[in-house]
Amino acid sequence: MGTLYLVATPIGNLEDITLRALRVLREVSLVSAEDTRTTRNLLSHHGIRQRLLSYNEHNMRSRTPRLLAALADSDIAFASEAGTPGVSDPGYELVRAALDAGHEVVAIPGASALLAALAASGLPLREFIFVSFPPRRAGERRRLLDSLACETRTLVFFESPHRVLKALAAVREALGDRRVAVCRELTKVHEEVFRGTVAEALAHFTEPRGEFTIVVEGAVGPTGRSPNRPDAEIHAREQLVALRTADVKAREAVRRVAEATGLPHRDVYALWLDTGSKRPQA
Repeated sequence: MGTLYLVATPIGNLEDITLRALRVLREVSLVSAEDTRTTRNLLSHHGIRQRLLSYNEHNMRSRTPRLLAALADSDIAFASEAGTPGVSDPGYELVRAALDAGHEVVAIPGASALLAALAASGLPLREFIFVSFPPRRAGERRRLLDSLACETRTLVFFESPHRVLKALAAVREALGDRRVAVCRELTKVHEEVFRGTVAEALAHFTEPRGEFTIVVEGAVGPTGRSPNRPDAEIHAREQLVALRTADVKAREAVRRVAEATGLPHRDVYALWLDTGSKRPQA
């Protein structure tokens, strides 16, 4: 019974691979790869001649039996297009099939855009949530972000250059103008880590290019601690009523209360409308 090795590969810089990973890639009988062109370039760069077989979301159903047959006789490796296999790629399906067939699965750690972005973000790292690529549809993306509005852990997600501005705008709408680290082309020649607010990031990336990893600050209350949603809404209502009585305009009132409570602007505005509709009549 062979072993399936999950080999983490560089996310850009070809030097970001471990000695152990190179040894495994040399010793296995076959390397299955999400993108054979990328993996072939990596192997060639390090002087490794190896058999390659593509394995991706388009052919994984037909290729899985073939790879399991190869595992019956010897060890094989799987390499994602970049980074750690199984994270937002079809490697999970191969892992599940190998385990179900009784094979050992061994991870060879290495480069990770997720961890590199977190480390460079300047945001809290004790706890975080990885949400991969947000849904493409606006409604589904909005529902996902709404479910994370009170999440106090740091959020991390991937995004393409074509959708990154829409994603950042959705973050600002659902979560407020939080601190973010927008990491572009990590480890590559044009690597960039932008740190600031969501609004500042939107103004900065006018013509986004490359692959993005976005780190978003978790929800925080006025004291810097995690807000309790019911308590925050109670305080928000009280503050909005007081500001309305003082004839403060809606936009300014919502801004003040959102900053004070850590609630998203959209939610505070809904409370503003609700408190207005419940004012006692003269």
